[in-house]
Amino acid sequence: MAKQQPRLPPGQFLTKRFPILTYGPTPEVDTEEWSLAVYGTGLEDKLEFTWDDFNALGQIEITRDFHCVTTWSRYDNAWAGVPVAAFWRKVAAALAVDADIGAVMLHCAGGYTTNLLLEDFLESENLFATHHDGAPLEAGHGGPIRFVCHHLYGWKSPKWITGVELLPADDRGFWEEHGYHIRGDPWREERYSYQEPK
Repeated sequence: MAKQQPRLPPGQFLTKRFPILTYGPTPEVDTEEWSLAVYGTGLEDKLEFTWDDFNALGQIEITRDFHCVTTWSRYDNAWAGVPVAAFWRKVAAALAVDADIGAVMLHCAGGYTTNLLLEDFLESENLFATHHDGAPLEAGHGGPIRFVCHHLYGWKSPKWITGVELLPADDRGFWEEHGYHIRGDPWREERYSYQEPK
């Protein structure tokens, strides 16, 4: 029988607060002007979604724990938004038959990026969150929309998302280029890569 994974990853402490950690100023993103672009490997033409179009893809509510690389964890976060599966169905319908996608690069207002292997991106309970704990997502926490990847450290849940770039293989985003681990599994304490920046 396989050993059950502990709920609290090693090196983490619990908090009921939801600290705001951001590199640089908080962008002001108006949903009337917001759009999401999808482009890269396997797509002949860029896909673009308005706020209303994107939210019409589908909705999900899910409660999961959140683990920050700075060692705090917060249990039972209630998220609501567009499920990654609904988004991917739309993208997959536009992909070339022979598209070979291994990863995505998520782009955000303010120039921030983070990378995810395709299998991590498509984890069934991931979502593009617009609400947290029953209220619209605050700007400091990534409002109006952030991607939430529950099973990896919080920097892999980027705020103010505006683009999804499809890649043939994994690459490093902003924090990964500055020494953070390329994947970020909390249960393996994949905090830092110790690789030379590009």
